[in-house]
Amino acid sequence: MSKSESIFAPSSQPLDIAVLVLPRASILEVASVLDPLRNANRQLGREGFRWRVVSPDGAPVPLTCGIELPSHGAVKAALGADALVVISGYNQAEVATREIIAEVRRIAPRFRALGGVDAGPWILARAGLLGGYRATVHWEDLEDFAAAYPAIEVVPDRYVISGNRFTAGGAVPAADMMLHLIGARCGIGVAGQVADSFLYEARADGARPQRPGLVPGARDPRVSQALTLMSQHLEDPLSLARITADLGIGIRRLEQIFDESLGQGPAAAYLELRLQSARRLLADTSHPMQEVALRCGFNDGSGFSRAFKRRFGQSPRSVRG
Repeated sequence: MSKSESIFAPSSQPLDIAVLVLPRASILEVASVLDPLRNANRQLGREGFRWRVVSPDGAPVPLTCGIELPSHGAVKAALGADALVVISGYNQAEVATREIIAEVRRIAPRFRALGGVDAGPWILARAGLLGGYRATVHWEDLEDFAAAYPAIEVVPDRYVISGNRFTAGGAVPAADMMLHLIGARCGIGVAGQVADSFLYEARADGARPQRPGLVPGARDPRVSQALTLMSQHLEDPLSLARITADLGIGIRRLEQIFDESLGQGPAAAYLELRLQSARRLLADTSHPMQEVALRCGFNDGSGFSRAFKRRFGQSPRSVRG
């Protein structure tokens, strides 16, 4: 099998995938990568896919839910597979040591394709393996990722296939991506059977945005549309007049549908989005306090502190200990 042949192409040959799972990854992300392959084999009645889980040191990997995931060995145990997929989540900068990055960089040429899920693209980028490619990462990291790696064409898509690189923004996009892989290799009928077995509505288009609507079950879809607009403009908050103009409704109607769906007005919901984003940035990044405030639409540091303490009962600085 040629190393230049895309893994996203029709083939009757088994595809061997090594999955490097880093500590604090999500079990849902691991399952989204592996379980579609397991089910595809069942639908095919043969071994169309093989997989192995590897870890940084060969030991079981502690996941965010508290479960330890068994491993076939350390990173080098991935050798021999056709593709390497890196799954990482919280605190990738801490769990992906220089030694791990160096090892991934060393073995990367031995694979036909390289992939990353959630924060996995950070590891590939830190290893110098995404320059010149299109890629995505979890939506919470998009801005920082694009700033850190200008040589990568960073897009907010759910998943991206660029040459022999493939990246997904999280667990559900990873499932979409794996179904696309199954469909490309084994036919869309097989991919459909896999999706049906999980009662899952397969979406093959990875170019859809990661956050199509923040309240998918809202009574009025315009609530989700408004919240999506708000989430896209945290740093430069939109006026309610601008939001209602985009939705084609009046301000009083906007307030009514928000109260019916969320039990709060649009201004309060907008503030909640900004403050929740600030709390995440404080907990998960080392950005200066002033930068966090500005990124979340607060030009006045003292006003940000007051709003944050009023909402969460603690000062922004106390979140960082």
